[in-house]
Amino acid sequence: MDPLFFKLVRVVNLTARPFHERVGREHQLTLNEWRAMAVLATQPGLTATQVADLTGLDKMAVSRALAGLKRHQRVQRRGDPTDQRCSRLYLTAAGKALHATVGALGRQREAELFAGVDADELARLSATLDTLIRAVERAPDHGAADQTV
Repeated sequence: MDPLFFKLVRVVNLTARPFHERVGREHQLTLNEWRAMAVLATQPGLTATQVADLTGLDKMAVSRALAGLKRHQRVQRRGDPTDQRCSRLYLTAAGKALHATVGALGRQREAELFAGVDADELARLSATLDTLIRAVERAPDHGAADQTV
């Protein structure tokens, strides 16, 4: 039997590949750009560090994702009026429109993937994943490079 961590990584990889093939190419959007957009759509005005924390991506991956989004005019930076050292990130109109389009495709894909899974089982899985995320965030080495991947 495969270890739990391997199963989690495998699920992510199996769902990421179709994203790139079905959505990413068509919209010139990487998976990490999508992850950053998804967070900014629900929480506008985050800093890049906050995007990294909420997506679980390292700061360099977030930096590249934000550069790609900015290059395609999907995100904009605004100065923070209370702290001149940092900037806040917001989706542009183009970014919001793309988020709506890709979000709808994502919900459709999620429905396809989970069609054979009982609603109660999905609710338990969601709760278990929330618990796991909290546990990982509390771990003493949270944010350190993981050597087991």
